[in-house]
Amino acid sequence: MNAPTDLNIKLTSFSHGGGCGCKIAPGVLAEILKKSSGFPVPKELMVGIETADDAAVYKLNDEQALIATTDFFMPIVDDPYDFGRIAATNAISDVYAMGGTPIMALALVGMPINKLPLDVIGKILQGGESVCAEAGIPIAGGHTIDSVEPIYGLVVMGLVHPSKVKRNADARAGDKFILGKPLGVGILSAALKKDALDASGYAAMIENTTKLNKPGKSLSDLPGVHALTDVTGFGLLGHLLELARGAGLTARLEMPRIPLLPNVQQFAERGFVTGASGRNWAGYGHEVVLADGITPVQQALLTDPQTSGGLLVSCAASAVDEVLALFKREGFVHAAVIGEMVNGPARVEVTA
Repeated sequence: MNAPTDLNIKLTSFSHGGGCGCKIAPGVLAEILKKSSGFPVPKELMVGIETADDAAVYKLNDEQALIATTDFFMPIVDDPYDFGRIAATNAISDVYAMGGTPIMALALVGMPINKLPLDVIGKILQGGESVCAEAGIPIAGGHTIDSVEPIYGLVVMGLVHPSKVKRNADARAGDKFILGKPLGVGILSAALKKDALDASGYAAMIENTTKLNKPGKSLSDLPGVHALTDVTGFGLLGHLLELARGAGLTARLEMPRIPLLPNVQQFAERGFVTGASGRNWAGYGHEVVLADGITPVQQALLTDPQTSGGLLVSCAASAVDEVLALFKREGFVHAAVIGEMVNGPARVEVTA
């Protein structure tokens, strides 16, 4: 059968979920991994699966460690070029989140060949290539399959000095949290699916999700930066909870200080919330303490799955100005201090 030629196709109509909202719910994932058997870990493996970090890190020598990661998902938008850009930006982010420099990518492509025009598939790949070019890396190969739903992403490799690896487990009491991008991508994507998002809202969503987290490379040079991750499918609460668990401390989050994309709160109040938000809360809500006054809408914002979200930095109070200045130089104008790490049980506390 020949591939269709109609270019007026809604990519999101092929997918049961979109972007990082496709992730397996955190509670289900924990149950799956709990049943996996252990295996010998070589001493060169600096970061593996033990803290649910953003990427694996393998020490090559005294000067170099290899970062390896992969990320892929179904369409979060209908424009194929934008979908490719978002997926590639999201995948590369995990290298930056370890403090590394990306060096190469491999494409992961699954497409319903008999349902999608080949031109549409080509535009998805071109979108990914454009972001890799911006990051200064080649797409050196990959793998393709004929699948029921469109799937696109990358395997990404990077390099970092072994002494400058930034894990998600090394936050310290007294650290301040800085978020590099505003929240709300999942909520805007839900509005987009219901044809409720206007051109300016879509533009803000695309700008946010296609902005490479390049500050991660420079953050690795700052001794005051203790822990680093990026906010994706488990929402801000989920990824902050990973930092708290890794450090064995309490992460105190200040709701009024969290930056949001334009009109996100209004969309959430109108019910534009993803199913992944509820699954996230079901998976880790028992480890979160919400202050009186935190509304269901605010809870939805905190659990909203972010596709290609911002870096989340845990740094010494003395390093805050330097970290914020670094973000601003790279064009991350919404970067903000949103809380701190304090002594206490491994959980997140949200203040109103």
